[in-house]
Amino acid sequence: MPSRHPEFGNVKVFDHPLIVHKLTQMRDRDTPHATFRQLLNEIAGLMTYEVCRDLETEEVVVETPVARARGARLREKVTLVPVLRAGIGMCDGILSLFPEARVGHIGIYRDESTAKPVEYYRKLPHDIAKGPVFVVDPMLATGGSAAKAIADLRDAGCSRIQMICLVAAPEGVRRLLAADKDVIVNTAALDERLNERSFIVPGLGDAGDRIFGTA
Repeated sequence: MPSRHPEFGNVKVFDHPLIVHKLTQMRDRDTPHATFRQLLNEIAGLMTYEVCRDLETEEVVVETPVARARGARLREKVTLVPVLRAGIGMCDGILSLFPEARVGHIGIYRDESTAKPVEYYRKLPHDIAKGPVFVVDPMLATGGSAAKAIADLRDAGCSRIQMICLVAAPEGVRRLLAADKDVIVNTAALDERLNERSFIVPGLGDAGDRIFGTA
């Protein structure tokens, strides 16, 4: 079970031994990008298993080869929304566990002149507001992109939004929760701080570059 962070009530930290073990391997600068990508997907799947614990179900009856059986199925459609580009790296791990999920996309970049996040792409299911939404991005650093993505989803009518990230910085968490007090942040680690380049410390470097081998 994840634990609620004592300072940030909306933040759940996943300190399961397997997650900590895999995250430590990802932090290692000598881990090759193929292994980094594999570990990211494994952690994303492990986290999603717990994040989905509270999804609503409804009772159904199926015919087994022997008799009728009562069971349950998910009541609502769930949508993953990766923040491009690094968020894409988490999708396979989640979808391998949860193939029923739909996938929307939001692309955001930072305007160098204003330092503000700018959306350049959005493709979402037309009925996305009818079910839970999981925003996925490996890093919650400054919080600008996450806050922008979640604001856009609120504008689309989404009321139940959770973020799944690998590593978060306190500065990013504060900014995101100041912008949206209702969002739940699920992270494998809440690190120390941001450095002067807005990299998470100790972090794991640029997640997108390490996922795609573009460093």
